[in-house]
Amino acid sequence: MTPEEILARHARALDRRRAQDALWQDCYDHVLPPATGGRVAIFDATAADAAEQLAASLLAELTPPWSRWFGLAPARPVEGDNDAAIALEDAAETLQGHFDRSNFALEMHQAFLDLVVAGTGVLLVEEAPVGEASALRFTAVPLREAVLEEGPSGRLDTVFRAARLGSAALAARYPGAPIEPGAEEDAEAPRHRVVEAVWPDRGGYRFMAVLAGDRGLTVLAEGRFAESPFIAFRWLKAPGEAYGRGPVAKALPDIRTANKVVELVLKNASIAATGIWQADDDGVLNPATVRLEPGAIIPKAPGSSGLTPLAAPGNFDVSQLVLTDLRERIRGALLADRLGPQRGDTMTATEVLERSAQTARLLGATYGRLQAELLTPLVGRCLAILRRRGEIPPLLLDGREAVLRYRSPLAQVQGRADAANTLLFLQAVRAMGPEALAQVDLPAAARWLGRTLSAPAEVLNPPAQAEKE
Repeated sequence: MTPEEILARHARALDRRRAQDALWQDCYDHVLPPATGGRVAIFDATAADAAEQLAASLLAELTPPWSRWFGLAPARPVEGDNDAAIALEDAAETLQGHFDRSNFALEMHQAFLDLVVAGTGVLLVEEAPVGEASALRFTAVPLREAVLEEGPSGRLDTVFRAARLGSAALAARYPGAPIEPGAEEDAEAPRHRVVEAVWPDRGGYRFMAVLAGDRGLTVLAEGRFAESPFIAFRWLKAPGEAYGRGPVAKALPDIRTANKVVELVLKNASIAATGIWQADDDGVLNPATVRLEPGAIIPKAPGSSGLTPLAAPGNFDVSQLVLTDLRERIRGALLADRLGPQRGDTMTATEVLERSAQTARLLGATYGRLQAELLTPLVGRCLAILRRRGEIPPLLLDGREAVLRYRSPLAQVQGRADAANTLLFLQAVRAMGPEALAQVDLPAAARWLGRTLSAPAEVLNPPAQAEKE
């Protein structure tokens, strides 16, 4: 695409996105209001607390910081020795080290907040300059800056990012960018409009950054990537829509109602505390100067009733019943009581497994989408950066050479269920006697259990050595 085509396509995609802007703004106003004060006065923090808990739980369940939440394994069983599996484990350890030394946990949590509130998150994965602690640099792109298009594969593979940068920020991101004379006097002023575009092209991705200035369009940078640096992922997708729908949008009617109920409760409490008063205009009492405080003396004319309280309407006790029900529905919609820590007595091992299985059922569709749109592209992009730097061997996650295995707490729920079924089968075979047990390849069963439960490759003997022993 030419710079003119990029700006025109960005404008068309922005027009299609405007139908979502009002809903997104409403969700942010009720759950993540700006620090300077939003358009909506917030009286109930149930939704904000539950949304933050859900984002933190997603980070802990899908990409736990400083923990191995993924692994690399050969696509087919290795014959002879186990060197290939160990080499892939070493590559995974190298990638995990770069994750730990980078800003991944900080930016991933912010991207999950966008996912929970607006239903769509965007994460930018860039190569850090040589000499930094990590080769990876992550940026959670605000959804208001990103315009997305869905490709034939069903993924959001075309991403436009528009931003206004000051002269210093423009020169730092794009060395050699044309800066107008005199711009150094106010280097931080957002005067330059930049549109970045990434789109699929012939098995890879093309990138172009365009500066829209007074002198026309200028190409600041362009190139090709094996994997897209922009990773867009969704919570839930409705048919015919490109952008996702988040749990906050589903619970928005209850969030609005709970906020209004708390506002009315506070107003009723203010009336109950200070009361509503009436007074005769007798020429002595001036209601404008009356101060209702302990020890105050209010003058009145002889024979007049002075200042008398006005009877309050009926009590508002039913509001507590309504508010309790609303808060339970909000926390249920945002999975605050499903993914968060369990309150009450200590759970047994069976209860822990059952709760994990229930969580997997609730998040089955969402986890499958996040695995396809976030986790797999994220690992692929990071491996491409490390391959280019020569820190890992040239391996491809194509399903023929190497495969990606997830080790996050949520991903291991199904593995534990499969392992439990296999152990139950082995116990039943053992009870049938030695002849039945001889039909089972116990070393192969041990290797399978090791792979299913994400055991490291170093603790498993290769098949050939196991046969010799």
